[in-house]
Amino acid sequence: MLNSPSLRQWQYLIALAENRHFGHAAEACFVTQSTLSAGIQELETQLDAALVDRTKRKVVLTPLGEELAGRARELLGQAEDMVLLARAASVPLSGPLRLGVIPTISPFLLPRVLPNLRRRFPDLKLFLREDLTARLIEQLQNGKLDLLLIALPYESGALDSMTLFDDDFLLACRSDHALARRNSVRLDDLTDAPLLLLEDGHCLRDHALAACRLPPSPRRDGFAATSLHTLVQMVDSGLGVTLLPRLALDAGILRGTDVITRPLSDGQKDGGAARHIGLAWRRGTQRAKEFTLFGEALVAAMRQSETRLPDAKPVAKKA
Repeated sequence: MLNSPSLRQWQYLIALAENRHFGHAAEACFVTQSTLSAGIQELETQLDAALVDRTKRKVVLTPLGEELAGRARELLGQAEDMVLLARAASVPLSGPLRLGVIPTISPFLLPRVLPNLRRRFPDLKLFLREDLTARLIEQLQNGKLDLLLIALPYESGALDSMTLFDDDFLLACRSDHALARRNSVRLDDLTDAPLLLLEDGHCLRDHALAACRLPPSPRRDGFAATSLHTLVQMVDSGLGVTLLPRLALDAGILRGTDVITRPLSDGQKDGGAARHIGLAWRRGTQRAKEFTLFGEALVAAMRQSETRLPDAKPVAKKA
């Protein structure tokens, strides 16, 4: 039988790959630098291969070291999944769950659903990380997060996803704007509108443009905000109009402003301009059933909080 390295040794290699510094890697693993250095040397001896090029100025992993560090992340993730799977077999959704959420969802959805989730799963320890979608996906793939609550569609690579509900876009403008006099606004009317959007990197920007079939024209790129609250203030100041998701409106984002909303129409039927809110997790994880249960519980919590939501049941599908 092979004398396989321990999970601890693989953890040392991963930390070194991420920090490129023995001291910082040791701090991340809560060990001394000498302990980590000895662990890496023992790993190289067991494998009979060089994994790290050591210089006075920096630490560089060899090509083999980089390859093995990537595979070690998957290995440690699977080992953690097995522990949590065994725990979930007796008590579903108990223990730690590291959830990544995008900023155009978390402040509008989580306050409404977390109290109910805590009551239903009192042993669940939910750790939240708010960031842009691309960075959350990277952290999920590196094993730093377990589950994502994001807007779909999004090019996510080797992930599985579960669509929870559709989040409609509505036009937001000042009450004295010309479009405010209409009962609904056609998508064609937005082609030349002074449309204010979030800056690049926010998937809501791309979803809004795609849902309304609008190109990212230079005029729209002239103004950009970093949050939905900033967008609302810009509209309230008369700088233009914007598209807001129903989630933010139901959470009261327009409170205290002179901004009103109008539904969108494509000229043939109302609606059709929406993003899909869903969960995403690493493909092949043994916790897929647990994550599906979390999604179903989240939808149930939304209904109990009287959030507007279609009656359709959650549908699991590939990302």
